[in-house]
Amino acid sequence: MVGVPLARRARRRARHTSRVASVLEYAALGWAVCPGAHPLRTGSRACSCDRLGCPDPGAHPVSPAWQMQATLDAAQLGRWWERDPEANVILPTGRVFDVFDAPLDAGLAALTRMDASGSGTGPVAANGDRVLFYVATRGNPDDEDEWWSCNLDCVPESVDDTPGLRWHCRDSYVLAPPSTLPTGQPVSWLRPPDGRPLPDPLRVLDWLADSFE
Repeated sequence: MVGVPLARRARRRARHTSRVASVLEYAALGWAVCPGAHPLRTGSRACSCDRLGCPDPGAHPVSPAWQMQATLDAAQLGRWWERDPEANVILPTGRVFDVFDAPLDAGLAALTRMDASGSGTGPVAANGDRVLFYVATRGNPDDEDEWWSCNLDCVPESVDDTPGLRWHCRDSYVLAPPSTLPTGQPVSWLRPPDGRPLPDPLRVLDWLADSFE
């Protein structure tokens, strides 16, 4: 029986090492990070947060002050994940990058076509039944009809032909690798960040829009 808790502690240390290494890599890229809640696989609650009936288990920041909390400070990041090795990884959008969040079939179709054409995809992650494309941020354009924040899953008229496509930018965030989904599946990189400039969002949006036709 002694081997069971020892094995559990070993897995916990491995997850901690993996997540700390990942968040430090993000910080080195200039991507601010904050801790997220994590899904619970046992017991009556689905999420580690205090909210009863959490609608998005393990896929949101721990703190409501996440925008101010997100940091590049390696020491602070290490303390957070030392305190909670299971914490998922949250990356705020609209600072260094925006993220196009597409349904799995459309996202993979766009990725295949971009690879075949030799078009640079930038970082791309698999998040369960979604594919996330990291692109250069639009910042705060004068014409705010050109951007929208999708933590509320709003859909502007300009993308009525791309149902299910979300554009995470200012005031939004994404769950980043190696976070864990409620299914136990990890969020993972299909194309990891490599330090090269991020692609233009409107160019990537064109590829995605074609995948919805």
